[in-house]
This record gives sequence, structure tokens and C-alpha cells, in this order.
Amino acid sequence: MSRRRLPPLSVLLAIGLTCLLLVWLALGDIEGFRDTPPEGDEAEEQALTRVEVVERQAQAYSPQLVLQGQLEAHREVDLRARQSGRVEALPVALGGRVSRGETLLALAREELPARLEQAEAELALARAELAGAEQLRRRELISNPDYLRRQSGVSQALAEVASLRRQLDDTRPEAPFEGVLDRLEVELGDLVQVGETWGRLIDDSRLTALAAAPQRDALSLSPGLPAEIQLLDGTRLSGELSHVASRANDSTRSFPVEATLANPEGRRLAGASATLVIRLPERRVHRLSPALLELDGEGQLAVKHLDADDRVLLTPIELVSADTETARVAGLPERVRLITLGGGFVEAGERVAAVPVEKATPQADTDVPGEAR
Repeated sequence: MSRRRLPPLSVLLAIGLTCLLLVWLALGDIEGFRDTPPEGDEAEEQALTRVEVVERQAQAYSPQLVLQGQLEAHREVDLRARQSGRVEALPVALGGRVSRGETLLALAREELPARLEQAEAELALARAELAGAEQLRRRELISNPDYLRRQSGVSQALAEVASLRRQLDDTRPEAPFEGVLDRLEVELGDLVQVGETWGRLIDDSRLTALAAAPQRDALSLSPGLPAEIQLLDGTRLSGELSHVASRANDSTRSFPVEATLANPEGRRLAGASATLVIRLPERRVHRLSPALLELDGEGQLAVKHLDADDRVLLTPIELVSADTETARVAGLPERVRLITLGGGFVEAGERVAAVPVEKATPQADTDVPGEAR
């Protein structure tokens, strides 16, 4: 008599589970099954897209505008001869510092003093003749044309005296302002002609920093803003913005700007390169990651955040400053709930499930989120 074979173990397990299920159904325990979807709010919550948010408060920030430029002396003038003559003396050496009104050059006066003496004598004679003519006129013993000729003679003599005195003064040109004789192009005995440049005087007690501001930044500039000038050797000098051009340069479309600063030590800085750092008026800004910036339908920079009902808002912003790690923007509410993760999957007006960053994954950066997904 052959021995009967038992079914495999897997078959026995399947039969056992089937029996248990039949028993459970027979007992009527079918309440565990849900043949209807979740109700109202619960279903909506399950369908909402989850995004991570962080709450931020606006902060005071003083933006800076950094421009490359150069330093110039506050004032400078090319010295030109107003009287021809031979160089008789050089009272001031090249590089010498002078006061206003100090004689810079002496030209030979030649016959000018004698001519002036003659002109003054002729003026005295003309005045005496005019005085006699006035007495004759009161007695009606001189004609009116003769009297007018005497007046004209006095006027001509006065003009000649004034001209010769000016020529004498021009042989001793004086400094129009306090400064340094930066250039001297004549030697003793040289003959100088009228209009010839023989030197240059500069006033470096103050300096002017010249630079050009881009169009987008020019509107925020105004005279009086504090400025810092950084030299190539690392020296920093303080000054203030003194001029902003009203018209852009035709070739660069940038606006020339000037800042003035004191140079009490008389350092030789005129003509040197410099970096001009202008401190702009303080603004209220939000600090965030540049990855959170996007373009709205009109091509303007914008940021996604949530309103009180957890609906997505796409608000245009103004980029105040930015680098590879941080962007500072203006235009958002004073307190804002920024979408830091998940913003790429939601649209403006959509309601979302907001998850605070502190309750999200440990990898989230609670200071400046590094990436928007």
C-alpha cells in the first residue's frame, strides 16, 4: 500500500489565509474598508502640494555703489603770459607751495615805467586843459566842440595810463589761488610771448574723485551722500558726493559723478586711480538666496511667498544688491513667509500645504536657503 503525499507548505499557508478571510467576512467585520473617499477638508489637505516656508522680517540695509575712477586736484590752471618779455626772475621754484597773490614770475619791464610816467604827465596836462575849458565855457568863450575835444583828451590819457599799469602788473603774474607750482616751462633769460603757457598751478588742498555711474544707479544718487575713496595702497579717505551729472555720456550712457575730499597733508594724489564707494540711503530689505528669484509674466524679478490663507503670491521686487550667496531685495511686505522649497511646482494663486523649515528635513538652511525646488 503506497504512502499518501502531503501538499507543499506554501499551499497550506494559502489555504489557511483564505479560511481566515472567509471567517472574518462571515462575522460581518467589514467596517475597516472605506468604500467612500475622505470627506471635504481631509481630501483637500491630501491633495495640496507641500512647500517649505520660512518667515522673514525686513531689515535695515545701507547699500553701497562701488565705482572705479581717478583723483584730480580741486583746482588747476595753466599759466599763460599776458605780456611779452624776457624772464628776469623765478621767485618760486618748481613744486613750491604759494599763497594767493604771491608773485610767480618776473618779466623785464624795459621801457614800460618810462612810458607810464609820460602817460601820467599827459593825463595831468589834459586835465588842466579841461579845467581851463570849463571856465571859458561858463563865460561862453569856447565852442562846444572844443570843449568836447578837451574831455576826449582826458579820457584817452586815462585809458593809456590804465593800459600801461596793467602791462606793468602783467610782468609780475600772481597766483590766483593757494596751491603748488606743479609745472614750470621757462628759464632765466627766456623770451615769453603773449598767450604762451609757461607753467601750471594746482590746488590740492582738496581733491575731486571722478567716476561714472551706470544708468540704473544714477537715480538713487544725490549730492551730499557720504563717500569713501580707496587708494591702491589700501588707504581710505572720507568725502561726500558733490555732483551728479544731469545728462549721460553719449558714448558710455553713464552719468559722470564727482566726490570731494580734504587733503590737509598735501599728499601727491592728483591723477591717481581710486575706487569710489558711495553709501546710498538706508532701505528696508529682505535677505534671501538668489536661487529664490524668478521672472514674472512681464519679465520682472519676483519672489514667491504665501499669504495668510497659504495661497501663493508672486510679488515683483527690486534687486538692491546681490552676490553668489545672498540677494537683498526690496518690495516685499515687512514680514513675509518665503517659499524656500517646492516653489517650482506651484503657481500664483494656488493654495498649498505650508511646512515651516524648522519642521522640515535637517538639510534645510534656515538662514539663507540655498536652492529652490
